[in-house]
Amino acid sequence: MNELIIRLSDTERAELADLADATGRTPEECARGAVRAHLRAERERVGEAAGRLAERHSALLKRLGQ
Repeated sequence: MNELIIRLSDTERAELADLADATGRTPEECARGAVRAHLRAERERVGEAAGRLAERHSALLKRLGQ
């Protein structure tokens, strides 16, 4: 597993610790879950934007594919 160091403010670290305690998880599990959720949301957002661009420029893309 790769390691990533993220610097948090004291307030962010305390909030993360509180969330972890309240949900019965470790701070690392909470952070990993947040990163995964963010990546899913961004992947969806970028995919939708790419779909809109492909639709908008479908004639050009068709010509380039010939």
